[in-house]
Amino acid sequence: MARIFQKLNHLLNGPKICIFHQFHKPPYGGGNQFLLALEKELQRQGRDVGRNSAGRNTKVCLFNSFNFDFDKLSALDARFKPKMVHRIAGPIGVYRGTDTKIDTHIWEMNQALADRTIFQSHYSYNKHLELGLVFKNPTVISNASDPTIFNRLGRITPPDGERKIKIIATAWSNNSKKGGSLLAWLDEHLDHTRYELTFVGQTKAVFKNAKVLSPVPSEELALILKQHDIYVAPSQDDPCSNALIEALTCGLPAIYLESGGHPELVKEGGEGFSNEQEMLTALDKIASNYTHYQNSINMPTLEETTRRYLEVFNS
Repeated sequence: MARIFQKLNHLLNGPKICIFHQFHKPPYGGGNQFLLALEKELQRQGRDVGRNSAGRNTKVCLFNSFNFDFDKLSALDARFKPKMVHRIAGPIGVYRGTDTKIDTHIWEMNQALADRTIFQSHYSYNKHLELGLVFKNPTVISNASDPTIFNRLGRITPPDGERKIKIIATAWSNNSKKGGSLLAWLDEHLDHTRYELTFVGQTKAVFKNAKVLSPVPSEELALILKQHDIYVAPSQDDPCSNALIEALTCGLPAIYLESGGHPELVKEGGEGFSNEQEMLTALDKIASNYTHYQNSINMPTLEETTRRYLEVFNS
């Protein structure tokens, strides 16, 4: 009954915090995954939060990139207009390997609506500046994963030389910049007496040896991640890979393409590479000192990330 009353109140008067986004049931993209986790944590903290319906009670609207109803948000009654916070991804044109018209469009929406802007990485913020796109009152806050799903509970013990080292990569999108060609090269050139490779998600790459699984819900993905040792992040110009965050949070050191926001996320918890051959070197470095790399993983918790969002909301 209380839940029904809350929904009715949200329809009539709006929640205090409203998230404007085209939500999808997982498995779906990283932005969707993070906003589901953020919403869940806000609810856990007892915050009055809802979706896509603001009103007289609404104090803050968080709207995501371009994945929201611009007309609905811009038509809010000026007498009750809440603080407007714009969460930015990309630059999307750079990430997709297309032109940057979509990023200019997002910037125009930012100028029309936003009071504050949240970038997911310093890479994303600086790359937008390179394009000449200056957003309203920016700050950088990294994403985080739902700790009730992505955690180290029940993960396999570190490799001890008695079994193969289990490598995994995941991707929701089959965009070529997700690194499918790098994974296919790795699959072909791995020492398969020492390593085994699993891919979960969608890709156009063709594998000869790797185990390939279709996209799965978050709970199932977390269980799969925790049965592996090292994560591979081969995507290019990825501003703040949610897939990489999920893997690191599950305790997997990572090898990563030195591109986008990957170095900001991994820090000392893995090794970067800039070409195919360096992938093998990075893997061997982690495998030879696995516990050190695993203990060096340092990810912000969802609670910490939510606190920083609330600081922006309340500033």
